Amino acid sequence: MKTRVLITGVAGLLGSRLADYLIDKGVQVIGVDNLSGGHDENINPKVTFFKMNCESDEMEHIFSELKPDYVFHFAAYAAEGLSPFIRKYNYQNNLLATANIVNNCITYNVKRLVFTSSMAVYGNQKAPFVETLRPQPIDPYGVAKYACEMDIQIAGEQHGLDWCIIRPHNVYGVKQNIWDKYRNVLGIWMYQYMHNMDMTIFGDGKQTRAFSYIDDSLEPLWNAALLTDASKQIINLGGIDEVSIEEAAQTLQNVIGDGNVVHLEARHEVKHAWATYQKSVDILGFEHKTNLKDGLTEMWKWAQSQPKRERFKWGKYEVEKGIYNFWK
Repeated sequence: MKTRVLITGVAGLLGSRLADYLIDKGVQVIGVDNLSGGHDENINPKVTFFKMNCESDEMEHIFSELKPDYVFHFAAYAAEGLSPFIRKYNYQNNLLATANIVNNCITYNVKRLVFTSSMAVYGNQKAPFVETLRPQPIDPYGVAKYACEMDIQIAGEQHGLDWCIIRPHNVYGVKQNIWDKYRNVLGIWMYQYMHNMDMTIFGDGKQTRAFSYIDDSLEPLWNAALLTDASKQIINLGGIDEVSIEEAAQTLQNVIGDGNVVHLEARHEVKHAWATYQKSVDILGFEHKTNLKDGLTEMWKWAQSQPKRERFKWGKYEVEKGIYNFWK
């Protein structure tokens, strides 16, 4: 019998690309996505797909009938900077949805839950972040991810749920959502350039980040589910080279051969956010094979082939007070 894997967020970057990778290996993939941040064209036709929210009671049907061996919970709305203005949505989409996944993993004896958390849990501490640091998130998105991590660990202690928590670095590549103005900075710049807009940077551009091309993370993600050494581990994945946002924009300009950058008002964010990666090498076999220029070259080729889609924007924020001018 084929190994069965459930992937939430299967229409997004991580989910769709991992599904492709696993299907090529002969794994049966069940996918869930509400298509709020991903597109059905991203979903491999061999995926058994369900359009639904992860917090839906209907999720239990998938677990009870299809009995996945492993679960990859990738579904999330990862807009750190926007999260203070959409608190209710942020917690429902991240924390409540994860609680529902955890409940079903416990009830239906899933072999291991692999959860993608975020660098946002570390907050404004001294980089590089190491997994042993106590999280100190500075925005509701980071708070939600940290709460999910703690809940999963409690489920492991009390109910015997096996888990692996991955904290990925700014993952980018083919099949990323480039139509969301609030997240995925590399995709935002591509969208802006293709629509004759300036490429925007918040503040001085001296913020440092590390970026990871999606292809380099696929085998390590699968290993996070399978390998004994990955059991009940928290692991930073990817991003071995930190660069400033200004440098990242310049790299994309070099790939495109054009583009104009403008600076907007600074926002509430961590200045330097990058982490150690050795644990992902030692446990998951991570290899950094794709530098930023090569990865952006591949993503840019793909982006130019995409259909014209309406750009996502919030019609009304939960909190208007203090909203940045560029989102008004």
